[in-house]
Amino acid sequence: MMSTANSASPLKQATPESSPPEKIILGVDPGTQVAGYGIISVAGGNMTMIQYGVVQLSKYTTYQLKLQKLYETILRLIDEYHPDEMAIEDPFFGKNVQAMLKLGRAQGVVMAAALSRNIPIVEYAPRRIKQSVTGNGNATKDQVAHMVGHLLNQQLDPQFFDATDALAIAVCHHFHANALPVVSNKKTKKGAWGAFVSENSNRIL
Repeated sequence: MMSTANSASPLKQATPESSPPEKIILGVDPGTQVAGYGIISVAGGNMTMIQYGVVQLSKYTTYQLKLQKLYETILRLIDEYHPDEMAIEDPFFGKNVQAMLKLGRAQGVVMAAALSRNIPIVEYAPRRIKQSVTGNGNATKDQVAHMVGHLLNQQLDPQFFDATDALAIAVCHHFHANALPVVSNKKTKKGAWGAFVSENSNRIL
């Protein structure tokens, strides 16, 4: 199902699984204006989407309140769906220090929510996520969303790239199931941060 956190209004109900899941994975694409999440289950090597959605944070006036709402939402999702593992996009490093710090705070509260429930966390670089899902490390968001929908056998809403990106992170983690207990994968090049900021300005305060 697709939902916008805080309103929690489902737009689509995922198909129920025929067998109990072996693992539930929560993928998160952090942000301070909008954050995406995607939850999948794995049974018999087959993936099923449980829910995906976005957390709209732009309406909150201070970054402290944005972080509080993000933390509370991720914690609520964890308590509701009981994921076994969390996968999150790898931190960026670059010259835009303020933007880096703001996104880092969002990543930090998401990780803190998982750690408070003793859920292991694995981080993946954006290029690795795209490579794992589409076979192309330079794939566009449209291409990623299309392939994720194909892999999960779901018609996903292309308007919510933060949510489909989060599903892609969860799918990537399933494809790299042996990554645990690695804390972080290969870091992106410093120059990647500038490209990220230009492509995702709506996610930075």
